[in-house]
Amino acid sequence: MSANILIIDDSEANLALSEYLLRSAGHRTVTATNGHQALQLARTGQPDLIVCDLQMPAPDGYAVLAQLRQEPDLRGVPVVAVTAYSRETDRTSVLMAGFDGYLSKPIDPEHFVEQIEQYLRRDLRGGAAAGRA
Repeated sequence: MSANILIIDDSEANLALSEYLLRSAGHRTVTATNGHQALQLARTGQPDLIVCDLQMPAPDGYAVLAQLRQEPDLRGVPVVAVTAYSRETDRTSVLMAGFDGYLSKPIDPEHFVEQIEQYLRRDLRGGAAAGRA
């Protein structure tokens, strides 16, 4: 079984890399380049996980998280912040804001999928390989 993952990032390069890595691991992805688009896709797409940039337009990642947590169908979906903020105090602030996880940019292509999959239910880890196990 593979996961349905929503990736939110206003950088086309970061979005393309994240999408490529997760799809290569067998996951289904949908992408958004701003907060409004992301919220609409989350409401209609039933994501298993949301990967969210913090610094983006309309609204930023913190505001997206706040809105997701107010919606009964989405409040339980894990949301992982992926951000250029890389100090330990930034990590603490992100987690205290309610994000389930934190990864700093630039992402490490060799470990990104593994890092993201730790926030998925066990039966959704491993993308397409999980369904064959």
